[in-house]
Amino acid sequence: MKHAVIIGGGPAGLMAAEKLSGTPGIRVDVYDAMPSVGRKFLLAGKGGLNLTHAEPLAKFAARYGSEQGSLSPHITSFGPDALRAWAQELGIETFVGTSQRVFPKEMKAAPLLRAWLRRLRVAGVTFHTRHRWRGWDGKALVFETPAGEQRVQADATVLALGGASWPQLGSDGSWVPLLRKRKIAVNDLKPANCGFDVGWSDFMRERFAGAPVKPVVGKFGDVARQGEFILTETGVEGGLIYALSAALRDAIARDGQATLMLDFAPKTPVTELARPRGKSSLATHLKKRASIDGVRAALVRELLPADVLADDRRLAEGLKALPLVLRAPRPVAETISTAGGVAFSGLDRGLMVKSSPGLFVSGEMLDWEAPTGGYLLTACFATGRAAGEGAKAYLTRATQLELL
Repeated sequence: MKHAVIIGGGPAGLMAAEKLSGTPGIRVDVYDAMPSVGRKFLLAGKGGLNLTHAEPLAKFAARYGSEQGSLSPHITSFGPDALRAWAQELGIETFVGTSQRVFPKEMKAAPLLRAWLRRLRVAGVTFHTRHRWRGWDGKALVFETPAGEQRVQADATVLALGGASWPQLGSDGSWVPLLRKRKIAVNDLKPANCGFDVGWSDFMRERFAGAPVKPVVGKFGDVARQGEFILTETGVEGGLIYALSAALRDAIARDGQATLMLDFAPKTPVTELARPRGKSSLATHLKKRASIDGVRAALVRELLPADVLADDRRLAEGLKALPLVLRAPRPVAETISTAGGVAFSGLDRGLMVKSSPGLFVSGEMLDWEAPTGGYLLTACFATGRAAGEGAKAYLTRATQLELL
């Protein structure tokens, strides 16, 4: 009997367990540091569990940027349609929202997770919670447990430990030094889909923290996005910011800061905005010409110097390109997801580490990033499935060789 160990009970780990389960001659055990599995998955479900996205597959795959080539085979094998069909097999119906995002009809993660865990247990998967992986002792996997340190021998191991965002739910990035100690290439973990620090005045911080800013178009470099964001005590966060966060983060790392240009009047030309205000106050002028008031008017005063505010033409240009200077991304522990991780160059097509036969890596541990909108979960499911298939093939070959 071959022993397959999956470390990490999120979507990637559970999908790897599913691909390995029910295979004659393979025993499957899932280990997780938390008291129960799927905690971050359940948290994602609080907003409705955006499982995937219904756009065409080629456009979908392009969302993974520089790692599109590495992820495409796995996304093609288990993409949005396959993921929806899989959920249907578990008794979970899905629907496509107006934004083309795909959700369970119940808008909850718990029913899907319960059905999934039931099926895995019936298939023979055993779960070990409160088992925190601490690395290797020779060939044995070492776990810290309430009963003391335990060592487990595995014929194949699938790592699905997540990135470093939301460490209170289990993914704290503590695996990075463990893999580097084994000479496995791991690129530094970085915040993804993150907010940024700005350095507000006391007035902005005390008066407007938590206020939404909409509608607005944000532009950085050649990329423009329409959406909204939220002011925080330290800076900004929200959908529009997340959509541009990778480029903004990289620019800050390179230049020390990044300037996001905001268009508060995307449908109004500069010539209209620049019409003389006459005796009108600035507040009245902003409201009349561009329907700008409240937090948006406060941002105009915060980000434009007094001489620009006093000049109708320069003010109009500023409303179309309001410079928001971002000074630093928020810490990775606060972010939605993580960039960086195990380099694809060190893995084979089955996501096995080339230098460590029998060791597979999946999910957010891999060096890829994607925007929100179902792309993150889909890639975790797809790579978990691929790692499970790779481990299954590896164990099957080992068994066949022993029989020769």
